[in-house]
Amino acid sequence: MHIFEIDRLEQIVGKDRVREEEPLAKHTTFRIGGPAKWFVEPDSAEQLAACIKYLEEVQMQWYILGNGSNLLVADEGYDGVILSLHRMNKEAGQVGELHQIRILPADASETEKAAVLEEYGVKQCISTVKAYVSAGAGVMLSTLAARIADQGLAGFEFAGGIPGTLGGAVTMNAGAYGGEIKDVIVAAKMIDRTGKIHLFSAEELHLSYRHSIVQEQGLIVVSALFAFEQGDRAQIKAQMQELNAKRREKQPLEYGSAGSTFKRPEGYFAGKLIEDAGLKGYRVGDIMVSEKHCGFVVNVGQGTCAQADAVIRHVQQTVKEQFGVTLETEVKRLPEQ
Repeated sequence: MHIFEIDRLEQIVGKDRVREEEPLAKHTTFRIGGPAKWFVEPDSAEQLAACIKYLEEVQMQWYILGNGSNLLVADEGYDGVILSLHRMNKEAGQVGELHQIRILPADASETEKAAVLEEYGVKQCISTVKAYVSAGAGVMLSTLAARIADQGLAGFEFAGGIPGTLGGAVTMNAGAYGGEIKDVIVAAKMIDRTGKIHLFSAEELHLSYRHSIVQEQGLIVVSALFAFEQGDRAQIKAQMQELNAKRREKQPLEYGSAGSTFKRPEGYFAGKLIEDAGLKGYRVGDIMVSEKHCGFVVNVGQGTCAQADAVIRHVQQTVKEQFGVTLETEVKRLPEQ
């Protein structure tokens, strides 16, 4: 077995993109989590693949971190390497593949369309009236949605308020207000645990409710290609504003959270079950069931992972006892339990 040497990762990404004992509470929307032993920020598919290949060779545990919007990190932190795709301080004019957005309008030439489709292994043009958008895994969904809306392209309005990166959105088949990633994705570029790059069509991604082949096979999203039809820019922006207003009205955006804490159980709504169980406002320390939307567990101060675990367990136990329904968490844990 080889010995892990941080110098090898510094050679791949540069010394300035490697930090030791980095507090993960700074990198999650729940604002919870102890330090990562090593925090590394690759900027290209090649750097990411090289990091993964090396870490697998030396059997060092690692985790891909996007915006940290669907994650609960242990108070003890993570005794491994965090590979962060969401660089907080990207240098102007030096945006790597993981943070790029490329837009090919509907009136682009067939040659241009064929080139971008070929890059993703797509054999033929889906539609001559479609515009194509390629984006890196580290791009924020809100940023991508705004860029798409600026071009007057319809179909991505649902994503404007989802607080995550594209990589996480593809992994989870993120969705809201009747739309989801599977509705608009054409293909994706992935890296496996050996550092090899693969191309997947939309069908091959096996996208379903909060699920994809990415989770099944432990793959890492590098970038994705989407197709959109031209729409009315003003109407698209108005719809996005309307959806964002709904979010502000109905979701506890003023507090730290990991988004919807529980998956939707078949035939039920998690938030209603929790409210009907009398758990609105249930609190342990600074972690509580939101009084605005019971489907959210929020951090109202200096909450801890231990407190979050206690609240989540109590909610699951109470709902099971009262209604016989098992609530499965949508939030991911680090380290995995």
